[in-house]
Amino acid sequence: MRLRDSKESVLLALDTLRKNKLRSGLTILGISIGISTVILISSAINGLNGNISQFVNSLGTNDLWVFRFVPFGKRPTTEELNRRQLTYEDGMAMRSLPYVVAVDPGLFLQNFQLGIGDVSLKHGTREIQNTILSGDTSAVTQTQDIELLEGRMWTESEEQRSAKVIVLGHDSAEDLFPDESPLGKEVECEGSIFTVIGVLAVQPQPFGSGRNTADNQAYFPLPTFRELHPEIKDFWITVKYDNPAHKALVIEEIRELLRVRRGLRVEQDDNFAIFGPDSLTRLWNSLTSGLFLFMVAVSSVGLMVGGVGVMNIMLVSVTERTREIGIRKAIGATRNNILVQFTLEALTLCAVGGVLGILAGSLFTLILHFAVPFLHAALSLAWVFIAFVVSCLIGLVFGIYPAWKAASMDPIEALRYE
Repeated sequence: MRLRDSKESVLLALDTLRKNKLRSGLTILGISIGISTVILISSAINGLNGNISQFVNSLGTNDLWVFRFVPFGKRPTTEELNRRQLTYEDGMAMRSLPYVVAVDPGLFLQNFQLGIGDVSLKHGTREIQNTILSGDTSAVTQTQDIELLEGRMWTESEEQRSAKVIVLGHDSAEDLFPDESPLGKEVECEGSIFTVIGVLAVQPQPFGSGRNTADNQAYFPLPTFRELHPEIKDFWITVKYDNPAHKALVIEEIRELLRVRRGLRVEQDDNFAIFGPDSLTRLWNSLTSGLFLFMVAVSSVGLMVGGVGVMNIMLVSVTERTREIGIRKAIGATRNNILVQFTLEALTLCAVGGVLGILAGSLFTLILHFAVPFLHAALSLAWVFIAFVVSCLIGLVFGIYPAWKAASMDPIEALRYE
C-alpha cells in the first residue's frame, strides 16, 4: 500500500510539473542554480588540489627544509628576520644524523618579493633578464627530483675546485640558444664566463599558465656561487631522509643538533624552522577552507530562493487541489497518506532540480576543463552525491509545511471548496 501510494505521489508530482510548466520551471531553476554552483566550484577546488599535490610531490619525496623561519603562509616577525643565519657547517653536520640520506645547503640570489631574479645572462648578442641564481652542492641530485632535458649536473670534484660550470633552466637555455644545443657553449654572468654542462626540463608550477619564473634560473656549484656573491650567507638546507616512518625522528635529531650548535638554553625557543613540502599543502588547505565557505554561501542563496519557490508552488498546489484532497479523505485516505503525497511531490520537484543542476554543473566543469587547461577541473563524485542529497533535503524542509497544511484539512470543508 505504501509503495503504491509513493508511486502515485511521484506520478501526481510529475503531472503537476507538466500542468504548470512555467511555474515549475522557475521553481526548479533556483534549485538548479544552487546545485550547479556547488558542482562547479567543488570541481575547480578539486582540480586545484590535484595541482598542489602534484607540485608538492615534484619538490622532492622524504624531504625536510631547514631555514631561519618558515618563509610562506605568514609575514615573518622582526624576531625571525633578525635570527642568526644557518651555515654551511650546520648542513654538513646533519649528514651524520641517523636516517639522513643526503643534505644540500643551498644559496639563492632572488627578489623574493617579486619572485624573480636580479641578474642577466648573456651569450653573444643575446641577453636574458631577471634570472634567479642558485648555488648547491653535488648532493642536490639526491635531495631534489631533478629532471635534465640534456647534459648533466656537476660532479663533486668540479664542486671542490669551484669549476666555472653552469646548469641552465629550461627557459634560460631556450632564450639564449634558440636554434642550437647550449651544451659546451659559454655564458656570461656578472662579468664571468661559465660553460654550460646541462639544461633542466620544464619545472612544474601549481597555478597559472605561461612561463614559470623557476625556469629562468642558473645553477652553480656552491663554491662557484660563493665566489660570485660572497655576501650571501643565508643558507637554505634541504635534508633527504630514508623512510617516511622516520620523519618525526629526523626532525627531532635535527632540532637537537641545531639547538646545541646555536647555543640555545633549555628555556629558550628554537631560533630556526624545520618544515617540509607538506607545509605548502597545509597552507593551501587553509586557503581552500575559505573558498569552501564562499561556495556554501553562494550556493545557499540559490538554494534558499529555490526552497522558497518550492514552498510557494506547493502552497498554490494545495489550494488548487483542495476539493481533490477532500474527495481522497472521504474515500478513506488518512492524514499520513496526504502528508506523504505532498511531501513526495516537493521532494520530486527538488530532485528534478538537483539532477538538472548536476548535469549543468558537469557541463560547466567540462567547459572549464578545456577552456582553462592548467586548472585541471575535475568532477568530484562525492560532491555530486552531496549536492543531490542537499537538493532532496531542500524539498523535505520546504515541502513539509504545505504537506502538513494539506493533511490537516477538514474533509467536509474541503469538499465544499469551489
